Amino acid sequence: MDLKLIASLQQPADTKVVLLVMDGLGGLPIQTGGPTELEAANTPNLDALAALSMCGLHQPVAPGVTPGSGPAHLALFGYDPLTYQVQRGVLEALGVDFPLQRQDVAARGNFCTMDDEGRLTDRRAGRIPTEVGAKLCDLLGEIELPGVELFVWPVKDYRFLFVLRGPGLSDAVSETDPQMTGVPALEPQALKPEAAKTAELVQLFLEKAQAVLKDHHPANAMVLRGFAQTPDWPTFTEVYGMRAAAIALYPMYRGVAKLVGMEVLDVHGDLEDEFALLEQAWADYDFFFVHIKPTDSSGEDGAFDRKVGIIERVDALLPRLLALDPDVVVVTGDHSTPAALKSHSWHPVPAMLYAKTGRRDSVTRFGETACLSGGLGPHLPGCELLPLALAHAQRMKKFGA
Repeated sequence: MDLKLIASLQQPADTKVVLLVMDGLGGLPIQTGGPTELEAANTPNLDALAALSMCGLHQPVAPGVTPGSGPAHLALFGYDPLTYQVQRGVLEALGVDFPLQRQDVAARGNFCTMDDEGRLTDRRAGRIPTEVGAKLCDLLGEIELPGVELFVWPVKDYRFLFVLRGPGLSDAVSETDPQMTGVPALEPQALKPEAAKTAELVQLFLEKAQAVLKDHHPANAMVLRGFAQTPDWPTFTEVYGMRAAAIALYPMYRGVAKLVGMEVLDVHGDLEDEFALLEQAWADYDFFFVHIKPTDSSGEDGAFDRKVGIIERVDALLPRLLALDPDVVVVTGDHSTPAALKSHSWHPVPAMLYAKTGRRDSVTRFGETACLSGGLGPHLPGCELLPLALAHAQRMKKFGA
C-alpha cells in the first residue's frame, strides 16, 4: 500500500475500529478430510458475526511465503512488509521498553537445550519460566566485550533481548538460530564488509555465554536471531489519523505496535484481562489492536485441541467487544500456525470485516473452507485489510475530482 496516498486521503470521523488478531489463527486438518482448528471449534459468536460480514482469506506477505510475526503484523497495520522490513531484535527491545538508541544493534535471543555433541534438542529450553530466564540474563549481562556496552534483558519465558551499543556497529549479521533441532547452532557471519566487527563481537559473546550456561540444563545454550537497528518510518497516526492503542500480553507484539507509534496499554494476566482493558480504554482511542497469543503457541506445540480451546475462549469473549458498539471490526490472524506442522506456514489466513457501512456475503461460518467463497476473496493482500477498514469507518475521502 502507498502510505502517502492513504495519508493524503485521511479525514476525521467519530468512528471506532477494532483489529482482533488471534496469532497463528490459520490451521490445517490433523487428519485427512477433517476440520482445521478453527473449523473444529464451537464458535457461535464468530459465526454470527461472519454472517453479517465480508469474509475471505488474506495473504500476509506473498503466495507461498511463510511470514515471521513481525512482517505479518506490519501487513495487518497496512505497512507493506516487503517495503517496511525490520528484524526481530528491534521489536523485542521496544516490547520490553528498552531505551534503544539509533545505532544500537539488537537481537532476539532464545535459551535452548544442547546435547553433548553440540546439537540443539529443544529450541525453547522446555519453555523455562520467565524468572529462570531473568536469572540467566543477569549472568550473561556480566560478560565484558571490548569497545562496546552489552545489555541482556529478559523478555518472557525462554526469550531474551541482546543489545550491543558502541561506535561502528552494523546489523548485517546472520542469525545463529538454525530454527530446527538435531543440528548445531550456526556461527554469526558478516553479511556486509562493514559488519565484520559486529560479527566478531557476537561470536565472542556466544563463546563466553556458552561457558556461563553449560551447566544450566535445560537452558544450557542460546541462539540469536533478527539483528536489527531502529528504522525511521511514518507513524500510524500520521498515516491514518487515528488515536491507536495496542493491547497485547507478549513483548514482541507490543514492540511492533510501538514501532509504528501506537500507544501500548499496560496489561497483565490472561485473555479476559485484555478484553477488560479494552472496555476500560474504549472512550480514549479510535483504533484498538487486540492481540491473542496462545493460538500461535498452541500451534507451535502441535497442540490441536488446545488451539481449539483458545479459539473457543475468544469466541466466548467476543460479545464483550461487540457490546461496545464498534463501527468496524476485523477478526483475523497474522499468519497460519497449523498444529499439524508445529510452525508458521504459508497458508492464507481467515479474515472477516464487519462494518456498519459494510456489505455481507454468503459466508455464515468462520473457517478456512467457508472463507474461500467470501467477498474478500481467497488471496487478499494482508496490507489491504486496514485501508478497507478505514474506508468503512468513513475515514477516507474521495480520491481525485
